[in-house]
Amino acid sequence: MANKIPRVPVREQEPKVRATNFEEVCYGYNEEEAVLEASRCLGCKKPRCVGGCPVSINIPKFIGHVAKREFEQAYQTIAESSALPAVCGRVCPQETQCEGVCVLGIKGEPVAIGKLERFVADWAMENGIAPKGAEKLNGKKVAVIGSGPAGITCAGDLAKMGYDVTIFEALHEAGGVLVYGIPEFRLPKEKVVAKEVENVKKLGVKIETDVVIGKATTIDELMKEEGFDAVFIGSGAGLPKFMGIPGELANGVFSANEYLTRNNLMKAFKDYDTPIYRGKKIAVVGGGNVAMDAARTALRLGADTHIVYRRSEAELPARVEEVHHAKEEGIHFHLLTNPVEILVGDDGWVTGLRVIKMELGEPDDSGRRRPVPIPGSEYDIEVDSVIMSLGTSPNPLIASTTEGLDTNRWECIVADDETGQTSREGVFAGGDAVSGAATVILAMGAGRKAAAAIDAYLSEK
Repeated sequence: MANKIPRVPVREQEPKVRATNFEEVCYGYNEEEAVLEASRCLGCKKPRCVGGCPVSINIPKFIGHVAKREFEQAYQTIAESSALPAVCGRVCPQETQCEGVCVLGIKGEPVAIGKLERFVADWAMENGIAPKGAEKLNGKKVAVIGSGPAGITCAGDLAKMGYDVTIFEALHEAGGVLVYGIPEFRLPKEKVVAKEVENVKKLGVKIETDVVIGKATTIDELMKEEGFDAVFIGSGAGLPKFMGIPGELANGVFSANEYLTRNNLMKAFKDYDTPIYRGKKIAVVGGGNVAMDAARTALRLGADTHIVYRRSEAELPARVEEVHHAKEEGIHFHLLTNPVEILVGDDGWVTGLRVIKMELGEPDDSGRRRPVPIPGSEYDIEVDSVIMSLGTSPNPLIASTTEGLDTNRWECIVADDETGQTSREGVFAGGDAVSGAATVILAMGAGRKAAAAIDAYLSEK
């Protein structure tokens, strides 16, 4: 029976080797491995995996095509729902979504849905297969702010419906967090992100870079002067948070956003003119995927790297795979530990991180047990740099320059959960700009919902 076939393992770089380079860690499946893994799928009549996918990919259908070596049909099936399959196959938390509800996972290992999606998307790119666009335009214009996962997805869906779509991106390269936030060894920029963006352009989407909405132009001007019938805000959450502890203004303290942006978008890891501080011993504060990315990047730049997280390993919000890879590569974990002060030398540079041991108390509002300091348990970690990875919030620039656009106390844009409709008519929003920092796939799901809502809104006008 199909479910008796063991899950096909994925080949990876050896930990000691990959810790010294920025090449992709996971090699992915080859054709034979993908076909064998696809044959494990039971093709459930009521597939729970589809419900577990935020963009509702017809997973059994595309996997069925893979099992029959019908790779182009598999790609077009995925492309009906996802504008970024090669990205999602690499960075989505499948273990808690589609694979997390796979029937085979009840008594064994679920189908490797993410790795199969990656295989199909890579095969399509290698063979020049692109998604199918609209046959003709419907005469209506939509502006999309931000070219990250939410914006790209919304733009792609609208283009397939026949809308004339223009994306406005603040940075000089399209891709949003896919370009500046996720390291090369997890998500190759030229091999994957650039090609995914190019596929969206092939649908007819125009992308204007170096346009900061709120400065270069405003949403009001886009609608009143440039004739856009609707606007989608997918500008993400790029404003970093800090702890407010002594020493945070010292030289050698970075936000994870700045550190990763310098390394990724500005190619500092390739010894470009843009410098990046290569500390000898670095502490990364936080336990999410971004913290793992920053720590593994610092390691590859030659630093003895330590992660400091105030809860236990069971509460680490990062993907299990990322934590596993970080440990394999030699990163040190200080769990149930919280910073209280960054130590600074007479020259203004970081010399260490003073921390305190924690224990878990009663659950907080998030449902996780609240960490409580243990009196008298302070100790110092000798480091020359500290990277803060404590989450991000949206930049308030867009909301502050748009008439009638409501935000909440976290500066997130207020929008309907199902449609993305904001307090301003004709303006929709989704992704991290609404929810705060979340995952790529959740932002894509919000982009899809907003595209459908924009279509319904403009169809009635």
